[in-house]
Amino acid sequence: MLYLDRPAWPWRGRLWSHLISDVSYAELHAFAETLGVPRRGFDRDHYDIPADRFAAAVWLGAQVVPSRELVRLLRSAGLRRPKHLVSPRPPTPR
Repeated sequence: MLYLDRPAWPWRGRLWSHLISDVSYAELHAFAETLGVPRRGFDRDHYDIPADRFAAAVWLGAQVVPSRELVRLLRSAGLRRPKHLVSPRPPTPR
């Protein structure tokens, strides 16, 4: 199942939602692709979804839940990847 919170997170002059799957990252990536969200919107365990795509995500079947519920669902599914446990990306060669 796919879930997202309401657009309430400001960044770069826009509001954003978080989109997650409680099944797999593969399900999450496939849904994001269908929604037209680029892979660069993926952040460890969720996609950042701009407010203008919120209605489309709901129409495609994502369930709207509070932000805390997203974290609970990710933890229950074993898919939570907190920042402090994810190693930083290696620097790109010049």
